[in-house]
Amino acid sequence: MAPGEIKYKTRYRGIKYPRLEFKTGSLELILPYNYKPEVLVSKHRQWIDRKTRFIKACLKDSKNKKIIKRSMDEFRSLAKLLAMDSAGELRVKINGVFFRPMKTKWASFSKKRNLTLNTLMKFLPERLIKYIIYHEVTHLLERHHNENFWKVISKKYPDYPRYEKSLFSYWFRLHNSKMEKLTE
Repeated sequence: MAPGEIKYKTRYRGIKYPRLEFKTGSLELILPYNYKPEVLVSKHRQWIDRKTRFIKACLKDSKNKKIIKRSMDEFRSLAKLLAMDSAGELRVKINGVFFRPMKTKWASFSKKRNLTLNTLMKFLPERLIKYIIYHEVTHLLERHHNENFWKVISKKYPDYPRYEKSLFSYWFRLHNSKMEKLTE
């Protein structure tokens, strides 16, 4: 790869607008049919460069992240308690809390108000588990990551960008650990 060249994967779909995604550190372009990838890359070059620097910093930081030893039962109990606390604090109702391995995110909410947590969260410090759950429960008030969403988050977590960066670093730490086990 030449200096300044950007490495990416391209997927074409029957969509109207192109978009850029960084999936677990790799740039992916999702494009309408007949759309030239170079156009999108050129248009968003500064954003791509900024995001790439951020990812590199998180990768470097990930080596220093301590993995917490916690049983799945301990994690389930802690997570359910934190989910109920966050729901009470935000005055919303959660239907249920579920656990499963997830490839690209820490957690999600269904339309049925079920919170699903990535089983890898059991290796995170409690403060980050608490943040992820609060973040997800906030989606019951505000579905998208818009200004109102971040206002709610920042009331409890004024330094939320630090939490987000730490989670990104832990993502790399935990996935690199999984890769190391596979290659041993």
